[in-house]
Amino acid sequence: MKKVLFLLSIVAVLFLAACGGGESEEDNAADNSAENNSEEATDNNEESAVIKVGASSTPHAEILEEAVPLLEEEGITLEIEEYQDYVLPNDDLADGNIDANYFQHIPYLEQTIADTGYELENLGGIHIEPMGVYSQSIGSVDEIPEGTEVILSNSVTDQVRILKLFESEGLITLDENVDENSFDSIVENPKDLKFSPDYAPEFLPELYHSEEDALVVINTNYAIGAELNPLEDALFIEGEESDYVNVVAVRAEDKDDETLNKLVEVLQSEDIQNFIIENYNGAVVPVGGEN
Repeated sequence: MKKVLFLLSIVAVLFLAACGGGESEEDNAADNSAENNSEEATDNNEESAVIKVGASSTPHAEILEEAVPLLEEEGITLEIEEYQDYVLPNDDLADGNIDANYFQHIPYLEQTIADTGYELENLGGIHIEPMGVYSQSIGSVDEIPEGTEVILSNSVTDQVRILKLFESEGLITLDENVDENSFDSIVENPKDLKFSPDYAPEFLPELYHSEEDALVVINTNYAIGAELNPLEDALFIEGEESDYVNVVAVRAEDKDDETLNKLVEVLQSEDIQNFIIENYNGAVVPVGGEN
C-alpha cells in the first residue's frame, strides 16, 4: 500500500510539473515576443526622423510632395508647411518652428540675412523659376506703348533682377559703373516706362487681370498658381542662365545635419529633376546640384 501511495505521489508531482512547465513556456514565448516587438519599435524610432519644411505652395510644396516617398525609403518623414508670403518662412526657420525652408532664391536669402541678422545657411540649389512679364493687351515687345506702367514686386532683390531682365530685352539701359542696380541706375528708357515697385508678389496675378494696359512682372510660382503658363503667356521671360537659384535654407547650426542634407540630396536626385522637367514644361528648371 505504501508503495502504491508513493508511486501515485511521484506521478502527481510529475503531472503538476509538466503542467507548470507548459504554462511557463507559453508565458516565456509571449514575454519574448513582446520584448522583441518593443526592441523593434525602439529600433524603428531610432532609425526614423521627422523634419518639417516650409515651402511656397507652387511649385515648392508640389516638389516636396513628390520627394515624400523617396525620403521614406531613407527613414525620413517629411512634413510640409505651406506659406503664401516671402517673410514668414525665414522668420519661422530662425525661430525654430520649422527645420528648413524651400521657397527663395539666393539673393533673397542673402538680403534677408543682411537685414535681420538671422544665422541661416544655403544648403543647396534645387531649381530656377524664370521671371516673366505679362500683359492682357500688349502682344509683343515691339508693341509696348510709350509711358506704359510696369507693375512689379516690392522686393528689392526682385527689382534688381527685373531691371536686368528689361535691359536684356533692350527696353532700358543700366549704368554699368554701379555695383547694385536700382531705378536710379537707369540711364536710358526710350519708351519712358513707368516702374511701380509697390506690390507684394502674391498679389501680382490679380493685377495682371485687372490692369489690362500695364506690364505685370510675376514670379513663376505665383504665375503657375494663377494658372498662367509662363512659357506661353509671358510677353518675355528670363532664360535658363538666371542666377536666381531656389535653395533649401536651414539654421547655421544645422548645416551639417545628416537628415537635412539627405533632403537636399533627394531633391537634387534624377527622379526629382525629371519630375520638374516633365511637370512644369520648362517653366521651372532643375539645377541638378548647382549652387
